[in-house]
Amino acid sequence: MSQNDSPIIVGLDIGTTKIAAIAGRKNEFGKLEILGFGRANSNGVQHGQVLNIDQTIKAIQQALQNCQLSNPDLEINEVYVGIAGHHIKSLQTRGDQVRQDAENEIQAWEIDQLINNQRKTFIPAGDQIIDVIPQEFHVDNNQNIKDPIGVNGVKVGANFLILTGDRNAIRNINRSVERSGLTTKDLVLQPLASASAVMSDIDLEAGVAILDIGGGTSDLAVFYDGILKHTAVIPFGGENITNDIRMGLGVLKSQAEAMKVQFGSALADEAKANAYVTIPGLKGMPAKEISVKSLAGIIQARMSEILDFVTYHLKQVGLDSRMLNGGVILTGGGSQLKHLIQLTEYITGLNARIGLPNEHLAPNHIDELKKPMYSTCIGLILKGYNDYEQNYKVFTETYKRVEVPKSLTVNQPTAANGLTSQKVEKPVVATTLTPEQIEKRKSKFWDRFKNNLIEIFSEEEDKPLH
Repeated sequence: MSQNDSPIIVGLDIGTTKIAAIAGRKNEFGKLEILGFGRANSNGVQHGQVLNIDQTIKAIQQALQNCQLSNPDLEINEVYVGIAGHHIKSLQTRGDQVRQDAENEIQAWEIDQLINNQRKTFIPAGDQIIDVIPQEFHVDNNQNIKDPIGVNGVKVGANFLILTGDRNAIRNINRSVERSGLTTKDLVLQPLASASAVMSDIDLEAGVAILDIGGGTSDLAVFYDGILKHTAVIPFGGENITNDIRMGLGVLKSQAEAMKVQFGSALADEAKANAYVTIPGLKGMPAKEISVKSLAGIIQARMSEILDFVTYHLKQVGLDSRMLNGGVILTGGGSQLKHLIQLTEYITGLNARIGLPNEHLAPNHIDELKKPMYSTCIGLILKGYNDYEQNYKVFTETYKRVEVPKSLTVNQPTAANGLTSQKVEKPVVATTLTPEQIEKRKSKFWDRFKNNLIEIFSEEEDKPLH
């Protein structure tokens, strides 16, 4: 499959603080080349749920407009959308089916049927199934089979993790996307999207907990022995920390956010005792001196609460510090807090590191996309490519390619023998470019794309506190 055959996949991350749209395509090395990028402030979303559809539509359209400003040649119709919120739940089920012909090897369609049967599982009224994820398969008496395709047996089954969400919350997301002029290709749980962006095969084998600290929620995904064991949505995120600072120190929300980003620390003991931040007074009132140590104390209290939830969930599924050799991978916008790695290791007893989506990106991506806050969006593109590649594989295995001959031979009558052979050439429908022309076009495209992005980000830079 050449690069020109690869589709352009668009990920849309509808978050509490920002909405991001990223378009990408895999190159010949299997890395993502980012073809468009836009973001906008999010106003209609709280704790990961769309509450105000009109405001959310405006924010989505603004993010799409910025994405198309970065690349005017880009046309966006379908998107992979991330979903989060504390309404997300997961439950374990087990399903089996007796095969019609035990002599033949298990086929892919039988596994698809087994998975689809789980969508009939009884769930509480008002909920809707988002995804069905198979874990360990079993064929007859053989347990813990990773891939049963090609195995013989009378009965095939599996343990499943079923992800559900509130029907109204899902409907609000779909409405917001559709009324923005887009089609939702698929809804993907945000912690799973983030995990695919920051996790390697080594992490998957070692066992790892991925904590995506977003604006409204913190999403947890736990992998062990190569499979997804548990997901959870913790109803606290960066917005909660900002509100704690606003209430605790008596400042405006914008000031609290700026202090958190510029001077915040997740460990009060690491903050300087004699350092202060000066906040200008309102309407002639005197300026306010804020202790950096007090600021760190507020942040540590809320972050400790989030990490206590992580410890609780790990104990619930029986995965303690001795089993997750990969430790905790922190990602999302909230993971950029200073000294958060140390606090995570202290509370969970696991090694910790920041997860960046760099591994899957082509070398020519812009620096802005290195930030962990874009892990979900990059992961949504990877999810889209995973779907595409699976469908492509099924298609190529099922149907043989029909090759059209480049020229046809048509018999025409002549005076000598009544027949002659005349070659009718196939009409040319595309212009072939030389390697030099291709490289020249590429360089022009990337220069224009990067210049447009630089202009967008220069307008959105945060003003420092004085």
